[in-house]
Amino acid sequence: MLIDDMTITVASGKGGDGIVAFNKNMMSLGPTGGSGGNGGNIYIQGTPDIAALNRMRNKKVFKAQDGGNGQRQTRHGNNGEDMVIQVPLGTIVHNLTTQEDTEIISAKTQLLIAKGGHGGKGNFHFRSAANTSPKEFQKGKPGKEYEIRLEVKLIADVGLVGLPNAGKSSLLNELTNANSKIGNYAFTTLEPHLGAHYELIIADLPGILEGASTGKGLGVKFLRHIERTRILFHLVSAESNDVAGDYGIIRKELGAYNPLLLEKEEYLFLAKSDLRPEEETREKLAQLKKLNPNASALSIHDIGAIENAKKILNKIKQQKLQQEPINP
Repeated sequence: MLIDDMTITVASGKGGDGIVAFNKNMMSLGPTGGSGGNGGNIYIQGTPDIAALNRMRNKKVFKAQDGGNGQRQTRHGNNGEDMVIQVPLGTIVHNLTTQEDTEIISAKTQLLIAKGGHGGKGNFHFRSAANTSPKEFQKGKPGKEYEIRLEVKLIADVGLVGLPNAGKSSLLNELTNANSKIGNYAFTTLEPHLGAHYELIIADLPGILEGASTGKGLGVKFLRHIERTRILFHLVSAESNDVAGDYGIIRKELGAYNPLLLEKEEYLFLAKSDLRPEEETREKLAQLKKLNPNASALSIHDIGAIENAKKILNKIKQQKLQQEPINP
């Protein structure tokens, strides 16, 4: 099961202590106590791997390495090793301790989440003409500790939505190299799957039930992923006895969760159109066109229908490359 919401504790490293030491060699007397190294920092970095949090499921505390203590002969302690925590792109980092939120949308940058403590000075740094044998030194500063909630909201160009068993996984497999599980029963998809169609990321989102916005079925667990999806491909199964009603259910749940979801650009497909008589398919498609002019028939076994879907994706790709605004 995909983990997309978890709370962890992060603690940066403590700074190493400075020490008091003196040179014992003749003609070279004086303080030689080195300073402690800085404690390791903790960073959070984005990764395209949507299952990155799964690798953290058995670990709740992440601590960076402490800095080493100072040594004789003015040798400084080693700096503690930094720790980098990888999270899926689209993760919101909620610092529950400071009440600050940060979005991770790029794999090119690292977010410093907890800075390591500064190393303390050894007595070598306290020498002066008036104090040739200082015994002062500093303890290393403690690291920072925070409670962090990691909430994943997928970033995708196209999100496939619809009731369970509407044909979303089959379409994703046809359009991309994804290998989503498919079957003729509800809730085949129990977690999001991603596929790539050239430069576009397509997300197969788990089927939504009526009442999902209040927690029924998979509930809001996956509704939140749709918030970051730029465009929706809404699939309604041609096997349904009430295609308009099915369409309305999903739209109602999207609006109940977040009204802004209803403003996203949407393409409506009458999926599995090959499974019903041609006349029945035409009647059902006419019903959907009244609700959304972008409605069209779709079957993974119909080359023309798949080519039509690919043309839509190519249009979206061109908009993305040209950085033309698309409805949020």
